Amino acid sequence: MIIAHTPDADDAFMFYGLLSGKIATNFEITHIVEEIETLNKKAFRGEIDVTALSAHAYAFLHSQYRILSAGASVGDGYGPVVVAGKGMDVEGKRIAVPGKYTTANLLLKLAVDDFQPVEMRFDEVIPAVERGDVDAGLVIHEGQITYAQLGLTKILDLWDWWHEKTKLPLPLGINAIKRDIPEVTQHEFLVLMRESVRYALEHAEEALQYAMKYSRGVDKELVKKFALMYVNEKTYEMPEEVVKAHDELYRMAERAGLFMRPRLDILFP
Repeated sequence: MIIAHTPDADDAFMFYGLLSGKIATNFEITHIVEEIETLNKKAFRGEIDVTALSAHAYAFLHSQYRILSAGASVGDGYGPVVVAGKGMDVEGKRIAVPGKYTTANLLLKLAVDDFQPVEMRFDEVIPAVERGDVDAGLVIHEGQITYAQLGLTKILDLWDWWHEKTKLPLPLGINAIKRDIPEVTQHEFLVLMRESVRYALEHAEEALQYAMKYSRGVDKELVKKFALMYVNEKTYEMPEEVVKAHDELYRMAERAGLFMRPRLDILFP
């Protein structure tokens, strides 16, 4: 089975139990690590059995993949932010975005009527802002909490925008499994994913040591803060409010004419 996650502390943290052998499995696993937009595109080509996926990308992939109820990354008081070298209005600006199919990009399109997206890898966004190649940058992953250390200013907080509109948690990333995998195998993997998340939460320091491989120079306390922001009880099993949040995200996108609302197919135990 080909399993993929992003090179980010939260994904590494939640997959640690499974990929380290702490969680016993009969599956023969091939492990892939790529940034999220690369994984979105690999999923379009059907190259991965189980993958981290942007909630945005699922809208175009629901005929090929099902959402796993374990492994979702959900913002609750935090989420992607738009940053710049100084305060400004985001309307009409050239904004670096971390991929067309990222959920952050979808949220920005819903929140801002007029901007010029400049697609690039997520880890190139802040350097592009610092160089002045773009007016502003849409920041995900640990950049959400490190941008101020670099002298950048937050000009739009997409969590604030989302919560004001919906009063719901913010759906960002999911784990998804291919539909053509036998259903009994899908359920077996879901159990393993849940056990891996639980193992990480109960052995946080151990899982954190593994996650530090993907720290990109960020200190351990910050990596821990970021990992536990996005790996929690909502990651272990998706609650009803997060299901509602996904549905609302897709309804908003449909009303905005961005795409047709997909069928929300979530695999529960």
